[in-house]
Amino acid sequence: MKETKQLTIRPLSTESIPLVNDANDPFLIIGRIVPQFSGTTWSYTEDRFETITEIRFPDDRLDWSTYIDHQDRIVLLAFSGTSCIGQIRLVRDWNRFAYIENIAVKQSFRKLGVGHQLLAAATKWAQQRELIGLSLEAQDDNLIACRFYAREGFVLGGVDSLKQSANPHIDLTLYWYKLF
Repeated sequence: MKETKQLTIRPLSTESIPLVNDANDPFLIIGRIVPQFSGTTWSYTEDRFETITEIRFPDDRLDWSTYIDHQDRIVLLAFSGTSCIGQIRLVRDWNRFAYIENIAVKQSFRKLGVGHQLLAAATKWAQQRELIGLSLEAQDDNLIACRFYAREGFVLGGVDSLKQSANPHIDLTLYWYKLF
């Protein structure tokens, strides 16, 4: 894997709050995960769509100051020079996982190892807090992201068919886990 040169990852600071959504670029919807449960194990196949679409999540509007210098939550920003090119937002969850609320990489920096380095920084943060792993949610139609999580060692640990009931475009929420 090619890695971005001069990449630095820093915790969110008051000065960097205006940059926090800079990596929120559109992403492609090329297919969906079709999960199957057998015994105690989830597996899945992929269903590729005939038509590729693009989607962009709205910018997060949170009280970012609550993530600064907090023991149980953090936003880590990836920088190439002075440009914010990625972010990962984590909270300590009740189940001793570090829950990834969001991970995003600017389109022009994808497939360069930025996401991998953000997950490595998230792992370090979680291990410093003696947590047992990382967890996150993804929609079943975000196939590219799900492939990335699987490459990074996450396994499918559960599926929810009701969580996105208000969104007619999403059938399933997928729960991914990476145990340390």
